[in-house]
Amino acid sequence: MDATEHVEIELKTPDTFKIVVETLTRIGIASKRDNKLYQSCHILHKRGKYYILHFKQLFELDGRESNFADEDRGRLNTIVGLLQQWDMVKVLNPEIIEEPKTSLSLIKIIPFSEKKEWTLQPKYTIGKFRS
Repeated sequence: MDATEHVEIELKTPDTFKIVVETLTRIGIASKRDNKLYQSCHILHKRGKYYILHFKQLFELDGRESNFADEDRGRLNTIVGLLQQWDMVKVLNPEIIEEPKTSLSLIKIIPFSEKKEWTLQPKYTIGKFRS
């Protein structure tokens, strides 16, 4: 995977980093049976640049097996579009998030006020390599 596939962003303010990290923990795929949310995307800060990546892209960066597909790209593009719409980030390569997109009905966004009612489960933890 080359860097042209990664969504590069600019933060609106320096404090926005923590806000984006927290917001992304509340966006993903839900298992309503046990109120568990699997986080889809993460923010990565590398060499002074910021990127929003799907967790499967992070697996690839670690040299691990990944089946990153159009469905995953659509979810990533939609989530990044939401962050931009909410004025949290500016996408520096906007052409990359144009297509594909995913229906919002396929993405769960947990309101901050309901966060304690859910188990928020990342599928990847930045800074912790798991083999």
